[in-house]
Amino acid sequence: MQSRTGIIGGSGLYHIPGIEIIESLDIDTPFGRPSDALILAKINGHEVVFLPRHGRGHSIPPHNINYRANIYAMKLAGVNRIISISAVGSLRQEIVPGHFVLVDQFVDRTHSRASTFFDGPVVAHVSMADPVCATLKSALLAACNETTITTHENGTYLVMQGPQFSTRAESELYRSQGMDVIGMTNMPEAKLAREAEICYATVAMSTDYDCWHEEEENVSVSAIVEVMQANVAKAQSMLHAFFAAPPPSACTCGCRSGLEHGIFADLKAQDDAAIRPIHALVERFL
Repeated sequence: MQSRTGIIGGSGLYHIPGIEIIESLDIDTPFGRPSDALILAKINGHEVVFLPRHGRGHSIPPHNINYRANIYAMKLAGVNRIISISAVGSLRQEIVPGHFVLVDQFVDRTHSRASTFFDGPVVAHVSMADPVCATLKSALLAACNETTITTHENGTYLVMQGPQFSTRAESELYRSQGMDVIGMTNMPEAKLAREAEICYATVAMSTDYDCWHEEEENVSVSAIVEVMQANVAKAQSMLHAFFAAPPPSACTCGCRSGLEHGIFADLKAQDDAAIRPIHALVERFL
């Protein structure tokens, strides 16, 4: 199977015009069903696997997304890098609604979300010091620049629980702590991608100024949707530019060897019941 790029589309990005659809992949996982059927397609000869994070029609709220099933399904589909496209609120004056941010750090403020594949008896501890694949991020920056999208090369993404937006006090607190954008979905997604040894990078599309900006209206769904529609068109152009360029060079970030020294168990001593749920992740060690 050739290497494939996964695209997890956030709010508003449910399809990519002009691509060749090959088939719908109805994949079940040990962790349940993913948000929707995965779509195998080709863009400029590159095989891609697309998954709408919230399901088609945005029927799954952020706190109910089956993140483990989504990432495990990507692994089963032969994906070795994931482009996560997410709508976010801006916590910085200079990150104007309509701008893109290539996130390099996350702060996880979610709760009650299953955030690991390794619930025991097999235990794993992977490094999240640098949660984004620098090689993939660099290729995405080049694609954004190719399409003249105003893009911020770095930024810290505060992942809140949702589905409600922030209070004004929360928004100001996150700003004082150095956060750049705020959203509801990229954790535990990034953690699970690292456990699955899949390169991961986020293109964060700014839709609003959250509620901290005194000169802007408080966050409203109608205002967000208007900016989101323009952002979706930009994201589609960015993806076409990304796949028109030569493939990114081989990852040197260690994303694809995250479990190399992270598994705290003798896998060959485990029974089938322990290995079955994580088989796709640990198969190369058996």
